[in-house]
Amino acid sequence: MKRKRDTVTAVTAAVAVCYLLLLVGWHLYVPSRPLEVQAPGADNRPVGTERKADEVRIGEFFMAYDAQVQPAGTDSWSCFRGDRFDNIVHTRAAIRTDEAPYPLRWQVATGEGHAAPAIRAGRVYLLDYDESLQSDALRCFDLDSGKELWRRWYRVPIKRNHGFSRTVPVVGDGYVITIGPEGHVMCCDPLSGALLWSLDMQQVYGTEVPFWYTGQCPHVDGGTLILAPAGEKALLAGIDCLTGKELWHTPNTPQYKMSHSSVMPMTLLGKRTYVYMGIGGLCGVSAEPSDRGTLLWSTGTWQPSVVAPSPLQIGDNRILAVAGYGSGGAVFEVSRTGTGWRAAVTDKFKPNEGIACEQQTPLYHNGMVISVLPKDGGVNRSKLVCYAPGNLRTPLWSSDADERFGLGPYFIIDGKLVVLKDTGELYVYQVEQRGMKLLKHQTIIEDGADAWGPLAYADGRLLLRDAHQLICLQIEH
Repeated sequence: MKRKRDTVTAVTAAVAVCYLLLLVGWHLYVPSRPLEVQAPGADNRPVGTERKADEVRIGEFFMAYDAQVQPAGTDSWSCFRGDRFDNIVHTRAAIRTDEAPYPLRWQVATGEGHAAPAIRAGRVYLLDYDESLQSDALRCFDLDSGKELWRRWYRVPIKRNHGFSRTVPVVGDGYVITIGPEGHVMCCDPLSGALLWSLDMQQVYGTEVPFWYTGQCPHVDGGTLILAPAGEKALLAGIDCLTGKELWHTPNTPQYKMSHSSVMPMTLLGKRTYVYMGIGGLCGVSAEPSDRGTLLWSTGTWQPSVVAPSPLQIGDNRILAVAGYGSGGAVFEVSRTGTGWRAAVTDKFKPNEGIACEQQTPLYHNGMVISVLPKDGGVNRSKLVCYAPGNLRTPLWSSDADERFGLGPYFIIDGKLVVLKDTGELYVYQVEQRGMKLLKHQTIIEDGADAWGPLAYADGRLLLRDAHQLICLQIEH
Protein backbone atom coordinates (compact mmCIF):
# COMPACT_ATOMS: atom_id res chain seq x y z
CA MET A 1 0.00 0.00 0.00
CA LYS A 2 2.91 2.33 0.92
CA ARG A 3 4.55 1.64 -2.47
CA LYS A 4 1.30 2.58 -4.26
CA ARG A 5 1.04 5.86 -2.32
CA ASP A 6 4.67 6.70 -3.16
CA THR A 7 4.01 6.07 -6.86
CA VAL A 8 0.94 8.36 -6.89
CA THR A 9 2.91 11.06 -5.06
CA ALA A 10 5.77 10.85 -7.55
CA VAL A 11 3.48 11.06 -10.57
CA THR A 12 1.62 14.04 -9.10
CA ALA A 13 4.87 15.83 -8.39
CA ALA A 14 6.16 15.18 -11.92
CA VAL A 15 2.97 16.57 -13.48
CA ALA A 16 3.15 19.67 -11.28
CA VAL A 17 6.78 20.28 -12.30
CA CYS A 18 5.85 19.97 -16.02
CA TYR A 19 3.04 22.50 -15.70
CA LEU A 20 5.36 24.85 -13.77
CA LEU A 21 8.01 24.65 -16.51
CA LEU A 22 5.42 25.31 -19.23
CA LEU A 23 4.11 28.34 -17.35
CA VAL A 24 7.61 29.78 -16.88
CA GLY A 25 8.49 29.10 -20.53
CA TRP A 26 5.34 30.85 -21.74
CA HIS A 27 6.25 33.99 -19.79
CA LEU A 28 9.88 33.98 -20.94
CA TYR A 29 9.16 33.23 -24.63
CA VAL A 30 10.03 36.04 -27.06
CA PRO A 31 8.34 35.82 -30.51
CA SER A 32 10.71 35.58 -33.50
CA ARG A 33 8.83 38.43 -35.25
CA PRO A 34 6.69 41.31 -33.92
CA LEU A 35 2.92 40.92 -33.63
CA GLU A 36 0.87 42.52 -36.42
CA VAL A 37 -2.43 44.32 -35.97
CA GLN A 38 -5.12 42.75 -38.21
CA ALA A 39 -6.98 45.71 -39.68
CA PRO A 40 -10.46 45.32 -41.20
CA GLY A 41 -10.20 43.72 -44.62
CA ALA A 42 -6.83 42.08 -43.94
CA ASP A 43 -8.45 38.63 -44.23
CA ASN A 44 -9.28 39.44 -47.90
CA ARG A 45 -12.99 38.76 -47.37
CA PRO A 46 -15.01 40.12 -50.31
CA VAL A 47 -16.62 43.50 -49.67
CA GLY A 48 -20.22 43.26 -48.42
CA THR A 49 -20.00 39.76 -46.95
CA GLU A 50 -19.67 40.82 -43.31
CA ARG A 51 -22.61 39.79 -41.16
CA LYS A 52 -23.86 40.53 -37.68
CA ALA A 53 -24.35 37.74 -35.16
CA ASP A 54 -28.15 38.10 -35.28
CA GLU A 55 -28.45 38.67 -39.05
CA VAL A 56 -31.00 36.47 -40.82
CA ARG A 57 -30.29 35.45 -44.41
CA ILE A 58 -33.57 34.01 -45.56
CA GLY A 59 -33.23 30.76 -47.50
CA GLU A 60 -29.42 30.61 -47.45
CA PHE A 61 -29.07 26.83 -46.94
CA PHE A 62 -30.33 23.98 -49.13
CA MET A 63 -30.19 20.20 -49.24
CA ALA A 64 -31.63 17.85 -51.90
CA TYR A 65 -32.40 14.28 -50.89
CA ASP A 66 -34.01 11.45 -52.90
CA ALA A 67 -33.89 12.53 -56.57
CA GLN A 68 -35.25 9.17 -57.75
CA VAL A 69 -38.76 9.82 -56.40
CA GLN A 70 -41.18 11.19 -59.00
CA PRO A 71 -44.23 12.58 -57.15
CA ALA A 72 -47.61 12.40 -58.88
CA GLY A 73 -51.04 13.65 -57.89
CA THR A 74 -54.13 15.37 -59.26
CA ASP A 75 -55.69 16.99 -56.19
CA SER A 76 -54.39 20.01 -54.34
CA TRP A 77 -54.75 21.67 -50.97
CA SER A 78 -52.73 24.67 -51.98
CA CYS A 79 -53.03 26.95 -48.96
CA PHE A 80 -54.62 27.63 -45.58
CA ARG A 81 -58.27 26.47 -45.62
CA GLY A 82 -57.89 24.92 -49.07
CA ASP A 83 -58.11 26.15 -52.65
CA ARG A 84 -61.43 27.98 -52.06
CA PHE A 85 -60.51 29.25 -48.56
CA ASP A 86 -63.57 27.60 -46.98
CA ASN A 87 -61.99 24.51 -45.35
CA ILE A 88 -64.12 22.24 -47.55
CA VAL A 89 -62.75 19.55 -49.88
CA HIS A 90 -64.40 20.13 -53.27
CA THR A 91 -62.63 17.40 -55.26
CA ARG A 92 -64.36 14.04 -55.61
CA ALA A 93 -63.75 12.01 -52.47
CA ALA A 94 -65.43 8.96 -50.98
CA ILE A 95 -63.92 8.46 -47.55
CA ARG A 96 -64.39 5.18 -45.72
CA THR A 97 -66.65 5.09 -42.69
CA ASP A 98 -66.53 1.34 -41.94
CA GLU A 99 -65.12 -0.08 -38.72
CA ALA A 100 -61.66 -0.82 -40.11
CA PRO A 101 -59.10 1.81 -39.04
CA TYR A 102 -57.62 4.16 -41.57
CA PRO A 103 -54.17 2.76 -42.45
CA LEU A 104 -51.07 4.80 -41.74
CA ARG A 105 -49.22 5.63 -44.96
CA TRP A 106 -46.28 7.38 -43.32
CA GLN A 107 -45.23 9.69 -40.53
CA VAL A 108 -42.26 12.00 -40.02
CA ALA A 109 -40.85 13.73 -36.97
CA THR A 110 -41.09 17.52 -36.94
CA GLY A 111 -39.85 20.33 -34.80
CA GLU A 112 -42.23 21.38 -32.06
CA GLY A 113 -44.99 23.45 -33.59
CA HIS A 114 -48.40 23.67 -35.23
CA ALA A 115 -47.63 24.55 -38.86
CA ALA A 116 -49.67 22.52 -41.35
CA PRO A 117 -48.88 21.42 -44.90
CA ALA A 118 -49.96 22.52 -48.34
CA ILE A 119 -50.19 19.93 -51.14
CA ARG A 120 -49.85 20.16 -54.91
CA ALA A 121 -49.00 17.67 -57.70
CA GLY A 122 -48.08 14.92 -55.26
CA ARG A 123 -45.76 17.11 -53.17
CA VAL A 124 -46.25 18.13 -49.55
CA TYR A 125 -44.80 21.43 -48.31
CA LEU A 126 -44.29 22.11 -44.61
CA LEU A 127 -42.60 25.07 -42.93
CA ASP A 128 -40.90 23.42 -39.97
CA TYR A 129 -38.52 24.65 -37.27
CA ASP A 130 -35.29 22.77 -36.54
CA GLU A 131 -34.47 23.53 -32.93
CA SER A 132 -30.97 21.98 -33.14
CA LEU A 133 -30.08 24.37 -35.99
CA GLN A 134 -32.28 27.21 -34.72
CA SER A 135 -33.68 27.46 -38.22
CA ASP A 136 -36.91 27.84 -40.15
CA ALA A 137 -36.98 25.01 -42.69
CA LEU A 138 -39.24 24.56 -45.72
CA ARG A 139 -39.45 20.80 -46.23
CA CYS A 140 -40.81 19.11 -49.37
CA PHE A 141 -42.09 15.51 -49.15
CA ASP A 142 -43.50 12.97 -51.57
CA LEU A 143 -47.22 12.57 -50.76
CA ASP A 144 -47.22 8.86 -51.58
CA SER A 145 -44.19 7.69 -49.59
CA GLY A 146 -43.41 10.50 -47.17
CA LYS A 147 -39.80 10.65 -48.40
CA GLU A 148 -38.21 14.06 -48.04
CA LEU A 149 -37.25 15.47 -51.44
CA TRP A 150 -35.52 18.70 -50.45
CA ARG A 151 -35.18 21.23 -47.67
CA ARG A 152 -34.34 24.93 -47.65
CA TRP A 153 -33.61 26.61 -44.34
CA TYR A 154 -32.15 29.70 -42.67
CA ARG A 155 -30.97 30.44 -39.17
CA VAL A 156 -33.33 32.49 -36.98
CA PRO A 157 -32.85 31.86 -33.24
CA ILE A 158 -36.12 32.07 -31.31
CA LYS A 159 -37.35 30.72 -27.99
CA ARG A 160 -40.01 28.06 -27.59
CA ASN A 161 -43.40 29.68 -27.01
CA HIS A 162 -46.09 27.00 -27.33
CA GLY A 163 -43.82 25.49 -29.98
CA PHE A 164 -42.25 27.37 -32.87
CA SER A 165 -43.81 27.04 -36.34
CA ARG A 166 -47.37 28.23 -37.00
CA THR A 167 -48.28 28.77 -40.64
CA VAL A 168 -49.40 27.00 -43.83
CA PRO A 169 -47.48 27.65 -47.09
CA VAL A 170 -49.17 28.64 -50.35
CA VAL A 171 -48.13 26.81 -53.53
CA GLY A 172 -48.94 27.48 -57.19
CA ASP A 173 -47.42 27.59 -60.66
CA GLY A 174 -43.76 28.43 -60.16
CA TYR A 175 -43.81 29.31 -56.45
CA VAL A 176 -44.17 28.04 -52.92
CA ILE A 177 -44.28 30.84 -50.34
CA THR A 178 -43.90 30.68 -46.56
CA ILE A 179 -44.07 33.07 -43.62
CA GLY A 180 -41.87 32.18 -40.65
CA PRO A 181 -42.48 32.84 -36.94
CA GLU A 182 -40.59 36.16 -37.09
CA GLY A 183 -42.36 37.40 -40.23
CA HIS A 184 -39.74 36.25 -42.76
CA VAL A 185 -41.31 35.64 -46.18
CA MET A 186 -39.57 33.14 -48.48
CA CYS A 187 -40.43 32.15 -52.05
CA CYS A 188 -38.94 29.03 -53.67
CA ASP A 189 -39.38 27.05 -56.85
CA PRO A 190 -41.84 24.27 -55.85
CA LEU A 191 -40.00 21.59 -57.84
CA SER A 192 -36.31 22.33 -57.41
CA GLY A 193 -36.41 24.28 -54.14
CA ALA A 194 -34.39 27.11 -55.69
CA LEU A 195 -34.68 30.38 -53.77
CA LEU A 196 -36.55 32.99 -55.83
CA TRP A 197 -36.83 35.91 -53.42
CA SER A 198 -37.35 36.83 -49.77
CA LEU A 199 -38.76 39.63 -47.63
CA ASP A 200 -38.49 40.57 -43.96
CA MET A 201 -41.76 42.23 -42.90
CA GLN A 202 -40.17 43.71 -39.78
CA GLN A 203 -37.48 45.48 -41.80
CA VAL A 204 -39.53 46.44 -44.86
CA TYR A 205 -42.87 47.37 -43.29
CA GLY A 206 -42.10 47.98 -39.61
CA THR A 207 -44.20 44.99 -38.51
CA GLU A 208 -44.44 44.19 -34.83
CA VAL A 209 -44.52 40.39 -34.59
CA PRO A 210 -47.19 39.10 -32.15
CA PHE A 211 -46.16 37.59 -28.81
CA TRP A 212 -46.92 34.02 -29.98
CA TYR A 213 -45.12 34.61 -33.29
CA THR A 214 -46.56 35.08 -36.76
CA GLY A 215 -49.68 32.97 -37.30
CA GLN A 216 -50.73 34.65 -40.55
CA CYS A 217 -50.78 32.31 -43.56
CA PRO A 218 -49.84 33.68 -47.01
CA HIS A 219 -52.68 34.23 -49.50
CA VAL A 220 -52.31 34.46 -53.30
CA ASP A 221 -54.81 36.14 -55.62
CA GLY A 222 -54.13 35.84 -59.35
CA GLY A 223 -50.35 35.76 -59.06
CA THR A 224 -50.21 38.40 -56.32
CA LEU A 225 -49.20 37.53 -52.77
CA ILE A 226 -51.43 39.33 -50.28
CA LEU A 227 -49.75 40.12 -46.97
CA ALA A 228 -50.99 41.93 -43.88
CA PRO A 229 -47.81 43.41 -42.36
CA ALA A 230 -49.96 45.76 -40.21
CA GLY A 231 -46.84 47.78 -39.54
CA GLU A 232 -45.78 51.42 -39.65
CA LYS A 233 -45.48 51.45 -43.45
CA ALA A 234 -48.39 49.27 -44.61
CA LEU A 235 -51.60 47.65 -43.47
CA LEU A 236 -51.80 45.27 -46.45
CA ALA A 237 -49.44 44.78 -49.39
CA GLY A 238 -49.54 43.05 -52.77
CA ILE A 239 -46.33 41.33 -53.92
CA ASP A 240 -45.62 39.72 -57.30
CA CYS A 241 -45.32 35.99 -56.57
CA LEU A 242 -42.52 35.31 -59.03
CA THR A 243 -40.34 38.39 -58.57
CA GLY A 244 -41.00 39.64 -55.03
CA LYS A 245 -41.68 43.15 -56.35
CA GLU A 246 -44.24 45.20 -54.42
CA LEU A 247 -47.24 46.00 -56.64
CA TRP A 248 -49.21 48.05 -54.15
CA HIS A 249 -49.64 48.66 -50.45
CA THR A 250 -52.37 50.04 -48.21
CA PRO A 251 -51.33 52.76 -45.74
CA ASN A 252 -52.00 51.72 -42.16
CA THR A 253 -54.29 54.63 -41.35
CA PRO A 254 -56.26 52.59 -38.74
CA GLN A 255 -52.91 51.84 -37.03
CA TYR A 256 -53.69 48.16 -36.60
CA LYS A 257 -51.04 45.72 -35.43
CA MET A 258 -50.46 42.22 -36.73
CA SER A 259 -52.66 39.50 -35.24
CA HIS A 260 -52.44 35.73 -35.70
CA SER A 261 -55.36 35.91 -38.16
CA SER A 262 -55.02 35.59 -41.95
CA VAL A 263 -56.37 37.69 -44.82
CA MET A 264 -59.59 36.21 -46.26
CA PRO A 265 -61.00 37.01 -49.73
CA MET A 266 -64.72 37.85 -49.80
CA THR A 267 -67.24 39.32 -52.21
CA LEU A 268 -69.36 41.77 -50.21
CA LEU A 269 -72.30 43.42 -52.00
CA GLY A 270 -70.62 42.52 -55.29
CA LYS A 271 -67.26 44.06 -54.30
CA ARG A 272 -64.21 41.76 -54.17
CA THR A 273 -62.56 42.52 -50.85
CA TYR A 274 -59.61 41.39 -48.73
CA VAL A 275 -60.85 41.20 -45.14
CA TYR A 276 -58.41 41.26 -42.22
CA MET A 277 -58.91 41.14 -38.46
CA GLY A 278 -55.93 42.88 -36.87
CA ILE A 279 -55.21 43.98 -33.36
CA GLY A 280 -57.33 47.11 -33.29
CA GLY A 281 -60.24 46.09 -35.46
CA LEU A 282 -61.60 44.67 -38.71
CA CYS A 283 -60.93 46.14 -42.14
CA GLY A 284 -61.76 45.63 -45.82
CA VAL A 285 -59.36 46.43 -48.67
CA SER A 286 -60.39 46.41 -52.32
CA ALA A 287 -59.39 43.37 -54.37
CA GLU A 288 -60.75 44.82 -57.62
CA PRO A 289 -58.21 45.61 -60.39
CA SER A 290 -59.45 49.21 -60.69
CA ASP A 291 -58.68 50.20 -57.08
CA ARG A 292 -56.81 47.25 -55.60
CA GLY A 293 -55.19 48.07 -52.30
CA THR A 294 -57.61 50.88 -51.41
CA LEU A 295 -58.88 50.80 -47.84
CA LEU A 296 -62.68 50.61 -48.19
CA TRP A 297 -63.68 50.47 -44.54
CA SER A 298 -62.42 49.77 -41.05
CA THR A 299 -64.02 49.54 -37.65
CA GLY A 300 -62.57 49.32 -34.17
CA THR A 301 -65.84 48.68 -32.34
CA TRP A 302 -64.73 45.12 -31.45
CA GLN A 303 -61.08 44.79 -30.40
CA PRO A 304 -59.94 41.45 -28.93
CA SER A 305 -56.44 41.55 -27.49
CA VAL A 306 -55.55 38.24 -29.21
CA VAL A 307 -57.03 37.00 -32.49
CA ALA A 308 -56.15 33.66 -34.12
CA PRO A 309 -59.25 32.65 -36.17
CA SER A 310 -59.77 34.36 -39.53
CA PRO A 311 -62.93 36.30 -40.51
CA LEU A 312 -65.76 34.21 -42.00
CA GLN A 313 -68.32 35.45 -44.51
CA ILE A 314 -71.83 34.28 -43.54
CA GLY A 315 -73.97 36.31 -45.95
CA ASP A 316 -73.91 38.75 -48.82
CA ASN A 317 -72.73 41.54 -46.51
CA ARG A 318 -72.21 39.82 -43.15
CA ILE A 319 -68.94 38.78 -41.52
CA LEU A 320 -68.39 36.69 -38.39
CA ALA A 321 -65.27 37.24 -36.28
CA VAL A 322 -64.40 35.14 -33.24
CA ALA A 323 -61.55 35.09 -30.73
CA GLY A 324 -60.45 33.45 -27.50
CA TYR A 325 -59.45 34.69 -24.06
CA GLY A 326 -63.00 35.71 -23.17
CA SER A 327 -63.62 37.77 -26.31
CA GLY A 328 -66.38 35.58 -27.82
CA GLY A 329 -67.68 36.69 -31.21
CA ALA A 330 -69.09 39.59 -33.20
CA VAL A 331 -71.15 39.97 -36.38
CA PHE A 332 -70.33 42.82 -38.77
CA GLU A 333 -72.56 44.19 -41.51
CA VAL A 334 -70.99 45.97 -44.48
CA SER A 335 -72.98 48.62 -46.33
CA ARG A 336 -72.53 51.26 -49.02
CA THR A 337 -72.76 54.91 -48.01
CA GLY A 338 -73.10 56.98 -51.16
CA THR A 339 -69.73 56.61 -52.83
CA GLY A 340 -68.14 54.99 -49.77
CA TRP A 341 -68.40 51.98 -47.50
CA ARG A 342 -68.86 51.33 -43.82
CA ALA A 343 -68.97 48.35 -41.47
CA ALA A 344 -70.81 48.16 -38.19
CA VAL A 345 -71.21 45.56 -35.44
CA THR A 346 -74.77 44.24 -35.36
CA ASP A 347 -74.27 41.73 -32.55
CA LYS A 348 -71.54 40.65 -30.17
CA PHE A 349 -71.48 38.09 -27.41
CA LYS A 350 -69.27 36.44 -24.81
CA PRO A 351 -68.18 32.81 -25.39
CA ASN A 352 -70.92 31.48 -23.09
CA GLU A 353 -73.56 33.54 -24.92
CA GLY A 354 -72.98 32.56 -28.56
CA ILE A 355 -70.57 31.18 -31.14
CA ALA A 356 -66.85 31.54 -30.47
CA CYS A 357 -63.58 29.75 -31.12
CA GLU A 358 -60.12 30.30 -29.69
CA GLN A 359 -57.87 29.06 -32.48
CA GLN A 360 -59.62 27.46 -35.47
CA THR A 361 -61.79 29.38 -37.94
CA PRO A 362 -65.47 28.25 -37.93
CA LEU A 363 -67.04 26.50 -40.93
CA TYR A 364 -69.91 27.75 -43.07
CA HIS A 365 -71.53 24.73 -44.74
CA ASN A 366 -75.03 24.15 -46.14
CA GLY A 367 -76.50 27.08 -44.22
CA MET A 368 -74.84 26.02 -40.96
CA VAL A 369 -72.06 27.71 -38.99
CA ILE A 370 -70.01 25.11 -37.11
CA SER A 371 -67.39 25.73 -34.47
CA VAL A 372 -65.66 24.21 -31.44
CA LEU A 373 -66.36 26.49 -28.51
CA PRO A 374 -63.45 27.61 -26.30
CA LYS A 375 -62.88 26.35 -22.77
CA ASP A 376 -64.85 29.31 -21.35
CA GLY A 377 -67.87 28.51 -23.56
CA GLY A 378 -70.18 27.49 -20.72
CA VAL A 379 -71.95 24.13 -20.83
CA ASN A 380 -70.81 23.62 -24.44
CA ARG A 381 -67.14 24.33 -23.78
CA SER A 382 -64.80 22.46 -26.17
CA LYS A 383 -67.79 20.83 -27.91
CA LEU A 384 -68.75 20.96 -31.58
CA VAL A 385 -71.66 23.37 -31.85
CA CYS A 386 -73.81 24.30 -34.85
CA TYR A 387 -75.73 27.56 -35.36
CA ALA A 388 -77.97 29.08 -38.01
CA PRO A 389 -76.26 32.15 -39.55
CA GLY A 390 -79.23 34.30 -38.58
CA ASN A 391 -79.01 33.32 -34.91
CA LEU A 392 -75.50 32.83 -33.59
CA ARG A 393 -76.58 32.81 -29.97
CA THR A 394 -78.80 29.72 -29.81
CA PRO A 395 -77.23 26.40 -30.95
CA LEU A 396 -79.09 24.08 -33.31
CA TRP A 397 -77.18 21.12 -31.90
CA SER A 398 -73.93 20.17 -30.22
CA SER A 399 -71.75 17.09 -29.82
CA ASP A 400 -72.24 14.71 -26.91
CA ALA A 401 -70.92 15.53 -23.46
CA ASP A 402 -67.94 13.17 -23.85
CA GLU A 403 -67.02 14.55 -27.29
CA ARG A 404 -64.94 17.63 -26.54
CA PHE A 405 -62.10 18.64 -28.82
CA GLY A 406 -60.05 21.40 -27.22
CA LEU A 407 -58.15 23.38 -29.87
CA GLY A 408 -58.26 20.64 -32.50
CA PRO A 409 -58.93 21.33 -36.23
CA TYR A 410 -61.93 20.34 -38.36
CA PHE A 411 -63.03 20.45 -42.01
CA ILE A 412 -65.64 19.10 -44.45
CA ILE A 413 -64.89 16.26 -46.88
CA ASP A 414 -67.31 14.12 -48.88
CA GLY A 415 -70.12 16.00 -47.12
CA LYS A 416 -68.85 14.76 -43.75
CA LEU A 417 -67.34 16.64 -40.85
CA VAL A 418 -63.86 15.42 -39.86
CA VAL A 419 -62.58 16.59 -36.47
CA LEU A 420 -59.26 15.96 -34.75
CA LYS A 421 -59.29 16.14 -30.98
CA ASP A 422 -56.21 17.96 -29.76
CA THR A 423 -54.99 14.76 -28.08
CA GLY A 424 -54.87 12.85 -31.38
CA GLU A 425 -58.30 11.20 -31.75
CA LEU A 426 -60.10 11.43 -35.11
CA TYR A 427 -63.90 11.71 -35.42
CA VAL A 428 -66.02 11.54 -38.57
CA TYR A 429 -69.66 12.76 -38.49
CA GLN A 430 -72.61 12.86 -40.82
CA VAL A 431 -73.95 16.38 -40.45
CA GLU A 432 -77.55 17.52 -40.91
CA GLN A 433 -79.57 20.58 -39.98
CA ARG A 434 -81.08 18.89 -36.95
CA GLY A 435 -78.03 17.12 -35.64
CA MET A 436 -75.09 14.91 -36.44
CA LYS A 437 -74.27 11.22 -36.29
CA LEU A 438 -70.91 9.75 -35.34
CA LEU A 439 -69.68 7.51 -38.18
CA LYS A 440 -66.12 6.76 -37.14
CA HIS A 441 -63.76 7.24 -34.22
CA GLN A 442 -60.08 6.30 -34.29
CA THR A 443 -57.13 7.11 -32.06
CA ILE A 444 -54.41 8.22 -34.43
CA ILE A 445 -51.72 9.41 -32.00
CA GLU A 446 -51.31 7.69 -28.65
CA ASP A 447 -50.72 10.33 -26.00
CA GLY A 448 -50.91 13.04 -28.65
CA ALA A 449 -49.94 16.54 -27.60
CA ASP A 450 -51.33 19.81 -28.95
CA ALA A 451 -52.73 18.49 -32.23
CA TRP A 452 -53.70 21.99 -33.36
CA GLY A 453 -52.42 22.24 -36.93
CA PRO A 454 -55.12 22.50 -39.65
CA LEU A 455 -56.03 19.37 -41.64
CA ALA A 456 -55.09 18.91 -45.30
CA TYR A 457 -56.31 16.46 -47.96
CA ALA A 458 -55.33 15.36 -51.48
CA ASP A 459 -55.57 12.17 -53.55
CA GLY A 460 -57.16 10.03 -50.84
CA ARG A 461 -54.69 11.05 -48.12
CA LEU A 462 -55.47 12.97 -44.97
CA LEU A 463 -52.57 14.86 -43.40
CA LEU A 464 -52.69 15.78 -39.73
CA ARG A 465 -50.22 16.50 -36.96
CA ASP A 466 -49.60 17.05 -33.31
CA ALA A 467 -46.78 19.14 -31.86
CA HIS A 468 -44.05 16.66 -32.84
CA GLN A 469 -45.01 14.69 -35.96
CA LEU A 470 -46.76 14.86 -39.32
CA ILE A 471 -48.96 11.87 -40.22
CA CYS A 472 -50.50 10.68 -43.48
CA LEU A 473 -53.58 8.41 -43.45
CA GLN A 474 -55.25 6.62 -46.36
CA ILE A 475 -58.93 7.52 -45.90
CA GLU A 476 -60.31 6.25 -49.23
CA HIS A 477 -60.48 2.71 -50.59
